[in-house]
Amino acid sequence: MSINTLDYASIFMQELDSQMTESATSGWMEANAAQVQYHGGAEVKFPKMQLSGLGNYDRDNGFVQGAVTLRYETRELTQDRGRTFQLDAVDVDETNFAAVAGNVMGEFQRTKVIPEIDAYRYSKIAELAQAAEKQKDYTPTSDTILEELMEDITSIKDIVGDGCEIVISMSAKTAGMLDLAKGKEHVIESGEFVQGKVKLRVREIDGCPIIRVPSARFQTKYEFLDGVTESKTEGGFQPTSDAKPINWIIAVRQAPIAVSKTDVTRIFDPMHNQNANAWKIDYRKYHDLWITDNGMEGILVSVDQSGNV
Repeated sequence: MSINTLDYASIFMQELDSQMTESATSGWMEANAAQVQYHGGAEVKFPKMQLSGLGNYDRDNGFVQGAVTLRYETRELTQDRGRTFQLDAVDVDETNFAAVAGNVMGEFQRTKVIPEIDAYRYSKIAELAQAAEKQKDYTPTSDTILEELMEDITSIKDIVGDGCEIVISMSAKTAGMLDLAKGKEHVIESGEFVQGKVKLRVREIDGCPIIRVPSARFQTKYEFLDGVTESKTEGGFQPTSDAKPINWIIAVRQAPIAVSKTDVTRIFDPMHNQNANAWKIDYRKYHDLWITDNGMEGILVSVDQSGNV
């Protein structure tokens, strides 16, 4: 393997990780991963903190001793996904490999990887919310959607207060219905949402940005295809037969902790590829999402149980 090939791999990894953060509708969740320790592979160290509450101050004895416990739990990145691609040497030579391979991998991540990771994250939040009894059933209508949404926002703010930034991820179909709701002009405004290095123009309601998510990525359950089994060779993902549409997810911005890591991207030139006279690119992605016990207080998921995927 040549030095140039190693350089290509390093550049691709940096670019693909940056694209992931900035292009996924759930990319803002990755900023919360700063508190997670990652040293490569499929494991991360997840912080868990416990603190004592306040006690009475004694004028003679002073402060009551408190306790702080900070420990790290090992969590596994359960999503270990990958693909290998070959670019025929007749079509791609060393002079144009970087451009062609960059376009191929960028398109692969944009059209296949990012939608799948979005779908996994939203369905995982829905699963955790259901287990924590933080899920509500609601069938959207243009007459009731504004009142229902405001009620859900208020219920979260009543728990976490006004000091926490709240993000609303919403099905594009539901958002279209919200656009037609009566009275929307009095509460919905234009705003700006920063995700990675990108500034997005979004709609806001009660100061909360609304991130529109394609409905295909916004279901409660998915099957992630292995790419090998017959009928699953195309890989990717698909909703399960019992999946239901998610209307919206209201979340304190710091609550969902998402980790997405492109493992070492391996590139073999035609002279080192044992299978064909072609450039070979191996792509592997680890990712997962968690919400701490305290973080679940700032989560509410609205699901349309009557809807069909």
